[in-house]
Amino acid sequence: MPFLVIAFGVLLIAAGAYHFVNPAFYNPMMPKWFPKELANAAGGIAEIIIGVGLLIPDWRTYALYAACALMVVFLPLHVWDLTKPKPAVGPHWAAAVRLVVQFLLIWWLWREATGE
Repeated sequence: MPFLVIAFGVLLIAAGAYHFVNPAFYNPMMPKWFPKELANAAGGIAEIIIGVGLLIPDWRTYALYAACALMVVFLPLHVWDLTKPKPAVGPHWAAAVRLVVQFLLIWWLWREATGE
């Protein structure tokens, strides 16, 4: 198992579990009109399932594609957060770095999934 893929799987499982331990943590990252409880639960479940999939060799390729898709789904939230007067992650530079990291994650996950 590639170390970075395993590490990302563990990180996803931890982040997914945190959706249920402290759902309020994620609320500032979502628009006011967003169904926060549903989004928190769905995001947490998806992260846990994908994280587990990254740890199982036979599921890894599917989980890499799913993780890539999840990062694409989260992308508009990162863009929205960057455009707010006060981003949820701190100063605007931190929100900008998070957005760049999001694009790098999408690129890396796609490359891992396709074997390029």
